[in-house]
This record gives sequence, C-alpha cells and structure tokens, in this order.
Amino acid sequence: MKTVASLDLLTGIEHLQKAIHAGGVDPLLLELVHLRASQINGCSPCVLSGVQSAKQQGETEERLHSVIAWRETPYFTEAERAALDLTEAATRIQDGSPGVTDEIWETAAAHFGDKQIFSIILNVAITNFFNRINHTIREPAGKPW
Repeated sequence: MKTVASLDLLTGIEHLQKAIHAGGVDPLLLELVHLRASQINGCSPCVLSGVQSAKQQGETEERLHSVIAWRETPYFTEAERAALDLTEAATRIQDGSPGVTDEIWETAAAHFGDKQIFSIILNVAITNFFNRINHTIREPAGKPW
C-alpha cells in the first residue's frame, strides 16, 4: 500500500513533536515510552525506530531488551517505572483494562510535573497514532520512511 501524507498533516505532527519535547521530559525516557507502547501494539517499524533512536541517545542493550519486562528487572528508576506504567495503562485500554487508575496517576504525579505528564501522555497518544497507521498500511520494519 502506498500513501502520501499531506503537508498540513506533516506540519501538525511536527507541532505535536515540539510540544512533546518542550515538556521537560528526558528524551531518552520518551523513547522508552514510545518503545513500550509500540511493543504492546506489535508495531514492528516503531519498535525498530524506537530501539535505534534510544541507542543513538546512549541507551544500553541491557535496558532496551528489558523494556518489555520492565516490572521484573532492576534496570529502571522509579520515575521510569511510573512513566512505563502510565504508558501501558493508556495503551491497553482496548484490552478491557481499567486504563489509568488513580494509583497510576498519583505515582506518575509524584515523579513528574503537570507539563511533563502531559508530554508523556501526548507521546503515548502519538505513538499509538503511528502504530495504528503502520498496521493499517502494513508498513514493514526496516523500510526507510
């Protein structure tokens, strides 16, 4: 399938990306959030790009291989765990999960300010957006965009 994105769409996405990165969240954490949501959604091009981007920012192989099992590993800080928990809760709503519970929200709020939480949520949302587009158009991993 071939699609062509409009200039207006690309401009809108650029503005969303700027808003995400203006929130004061460590860019590496945003990559981990992107990677985890993409893993949940089974989006191979976004998983690959997330791993590549995180590596470029200095992320270790050990942590990258452990994102999928972040609860069972000692490699993530409490703030990273809060962001990953928020990511999973916001992404798994189609699975019938309760979504973002008060406990998940309060834990995230203990580590991040309002602007940072908004950046994480927006990053999750745009990742889910791209994951769904890639599934719809059957975008393969490794294909240059």
